[in-house]
Amino acid sequence: MKIEWVKKKWSEVSLEELYSVLRLRSEVFVVEQDCVYQDIDNKDQIAIHLLGYINKELIAYSRLFNEGDYFKETSFGRAIIKKEKRGQGYGDELVKESLKTIKNYYGNKKVKISAQAHLKTFYSKHAFIAKGKEYLEDGIPHVSMECF
Repeated sequence: MKIEWVKKKWSEVSLEELYSVLRLRSEVFVVEQDCVYQDIDNKDQIAIHLLGYINKELIAYSRLFNEGDYFKETSFGRAIIKKEKRGQGYGDELVKESLKTIKNYYGNKKVKISAQAHLKTFYSKHAFIAKGKEYLEDGIPHVSMECF
């Protein structure tokens, strides 16, 4: 099924959309990954929110940042595919749409992400290159990755 992509600034996100986003982020990053951390970090207010829907159900999400808002470079994070929808190519679509949206909003610039280490090969398929050594973020191994 085809994903319907919606891009919104913080001021455009409805309460219902915010609830769906926070629920999905909690389902994946807190419950599924058994990682207790502070998800609400005051970065949502400066991000562009990329929401992916199938039949009005939120199944994909990422938040996008301009240079200096998270890293020195443009970036995206909190990239999620709903558990039941994984393995169907939606993750590839999310990365492509995230990069396309960053380019549309912020121009053609270097993109830096903090990727969970087990996803290094996945992001490499999208021209990301690992930079530096693995590190722990909220108890989970991560690696810094960049693409142009």
